[in-house]
Amino acid sequence: MIVTAQDIDSFEKLERVQFATTLPGAKPICLVGTVDSQGRTNAAPFSSVVHLGSNPPLLGMVTRPDTVERHTLSNILETKDYTLSHLNRSILERGHQCSARYDRDTSEFEATGLTEAYFENVKAPYVKESHIAIGLVLEDIIDIPTNGTKLIVGRVKTVYLQDGLLGTGGDLDISQSIASTALDTYFDLSNPTKLSYAKA
Repeated sequence: MIVTAQDIDSFEKLERVQFATTLPGAKPICLVGTVDSQGRTNAAPFSSVVHLGSNPPLLGMVTRPDTVERHTLSNILETKDYTLSHLNRSILERGHQCSARYDRDTSEFEATGLTEAYFENVKAPYVKESHIAIGLVLEDIIDIPTNGTKLIVGRVKTVYLQDGLLGTGGDLDISQSIASTALDTYFDLSNPTKLSYAKA
């Protein structure tokens, strides 16, 4: 079966989104925690998080076009701080519910029963029920003119890990974390295979 760009263009909107977002395969899914200058908190699921560098540690994520109000983007622009909280099975349904379009005055934390927690040096909340959470500060926003999206680049300030997740050599156990494709499909991460560093 061959699917061309013209075929994809002919898909219904949600069908096209489901297909296109599944093409890269399963991706990490995190709740992005933010707060605005008035103290209103927000949590939104993002599956576009990517490692951009290790020195300094940088993570990127892509936000959709801001043709409608995007609380995550506007909060990051206001306060510069944000967090990433890994989803796990115990909070999967609540994390998924955070994708609903709540109004500005409704916190997804309150609406879904997730608990706000804070790092000493990060203004934005992370999800207390998460086993891995990362506090970041905004470094850059790169416009992608082709489709109006933006690459948000953040520098890691603080990382919270449940005991026992950090191994030797910097290995991090993410087997409790959830991966996702499309808008509604989630996967467990299990049975990892670790290979030796490849050399020619």
